[in-house]
Amino acid sequence: MKRVLVALACLVLLAGCANVPLESQPLVVSVDTPAPQANDAPEPLPDIDALTIVRDFIKANGDPRSNNAAARAYLDDQQRSAWKPSRAITIIDNTFSTVYETPPQSTSSTTPPDPNVRDVGLRGFTLGTLSADSAFIPGSGSAELTIQVRKQPSGQWRISSAPPTLMVTDDDFEANYNRVAVSFYSPDSGTFVPDLRYVPAKPQSGLPGRVMDLILQGPSAGLGGAVKNLLGDQVTLDTNVKNNDDGSLLVQLSGLTGASPETRTLIAAQIVLSMQTVTSTRIRLLADGQPLLRGMEYLRASDVPNYSAASSPSSDLLGLMTVDGRIHSLGDGAPVAGPAGNGGYNVVSAAQSIDGKRLAVVERTGDRVQLRVGDLGRDLPLVDLSGSSLSRPTWRAAPTGGGPSGEVWTVVDHSIVARVVLDPTGHWLRQSVNANDLLALGNDISALRLSRDGARVAAIVNGQLVVAAVVRNGDTVTLREPRVLQPGELSSVVDLDWGATADSLVVITSSASQPVQRVSVDGRRMDAFNSSNLTAPVTAVTAAPNRPIVVADPGGLWNATELGEVWRPQAHTMLNAAPFYPG
Repeated sequence: MKRVLVALACLVLLAGCANVPLESQPLVVSVDTPAPQANDAPEPLPDIDALTIVRDFIKANGDPRSNNAAARAYLDDQQRSAWKPSRAITIIDNTFSTVYETPPQSTSSTTPPDPNVRDVGLRGFTLGTLSADSAFIPGSGSAELTIQVRKQPSGQWRISSAPPTLMVTDDDFEANYNRVAVSFYSPDSGTFVPDLRYVPAKPQSGLPGRVMDLILQGPSAGLGGAVKNLLGDQVTLDTNVKNNDDGSLLVQLSGLTGASPETRTLIAAQIVLSMQTVTSTRIRLLADGQPLLRGMEYLRASDVPNYSAASSPSSDLLGLMTVDGRIHSLGDGAPVAGPAGNGGYNVVSAAQSIDGKRLAVVERTGDRVQLRVGDLGRDLPLVDLSGSSLSRPTWRAAPTGGGPSGEVWTVVDHSIVARVVLDPTGHWLRQSVNANDLLALGNDISALRLSRDGARVAAIVNGQLVVAAVVRNGDTVTLREPRVLQPGELSSVVDLDWGATADSLVVITSSASQPVQRVSVDGRRMDAFNSSNLTAPVTAVTAAPNRPIVVADPGGLWNATELGEVWRPQAHTMLNAAPFYPG
């Protein structure tokens, strides 16, 4: 009987062990680099040569699990425990070469080179970098690396000098990392701004925790100062982000005692919006042991208000177009009321405010141009802003609860970024923009567009596409962290606009085969639209949420909504037209 009882006890113990999960959520309270762990990845294939060892090592670099265990398998015993690569990752083109490098010959030494040690040179092309804050920074140029490989006593080649930086091919990065749009609040426009970041894709169950880690860290350097970190340094996680027994996702915060109901509502929206790309379950939000929102303990994305409504054009604003010095409606082709439509002004370019109530016009007078701003359909007062050239104007969204739009930007003579602001007395006053960092990339700015959330600008600088953060400090506005998108592939950009989503742009290039491109706001992706029906050169583009993209070519205006869609003629197309949606 005793032996039977002991056997039953062992069976119960084994059954309990069977219910212990093989994978647990990683703690996201700390973002410190973990200490090297014992390597549990499979060893490289036996008897492969030194060149293959290096190529397979680069492929294994893409897998970040278990402190890069897959890559450590290619290192010798000493390097496996000592290797501490930087948190930044260099992403290279899929096509790269590995060659044996010949060691320099010394005239004073007769010692032959060691046949058991080889230097392998890697040559490729850099596409960009995944920075320490998990954001993609585009870049281009040659990727060169020398890796020493040594034959071990076992007869197998292993890497004896591991590089300090992880180098990953484009395809391997795509296979091992997920793109997530982490939301950060813009008090300026009262909306949430997407901050594109990249997190390890596996284990999949840990994705919500990794996203929450990024929220706690705050915005990436590319958005620093342009958005607000609602959580701040005092807010932490009480426990791991984990799944509840009821199927919901549990997020337990601490450090929010005394936070106002408005702040709590914004924090809840930020978390839910950021999580929607990695989970479709309800999210249970707790703060200091209590529901974050009174009466709303569980939330889905559908429960979050539409914060972008005020910064997106309403559906009844169909857009306008400039045709031979006059402004017409995209909806029916009719000229707009007032001098802008009846020929009273020789209109070069124009922009309608996001709320649709106001119009900014660049007017030609002789060999100069000047800016007029006022109410749509009425006389447009002159603004103290003129030059040999002014770029097409762009409107800032109306501040939260601040009434109609009251700020317009343009570029004077391709080199001065200027804005005019409506003061309380009803006068438009010129104010400066510190664009020194942007101008450092080139002194020819041919176009500039404010994002609808007001946190970024996109510009064409020396024919390249550039995105920068808009940082406001009182009356001072500065453009920071400008980045050239797709620098190795995208050139001769002619026109641009913000796309259907806040994290994408649509650009026109001088390319005859692929003139229309969609580019992610960080430059990580670029996809070409179908060029069927278009005739080079394509000269203008406009885009906005929930409406077709409109482009102009020598035959008139064309519409499309999807990348592969054939372009269709605009219903009221006109020759020499330049279309524009509000913004």
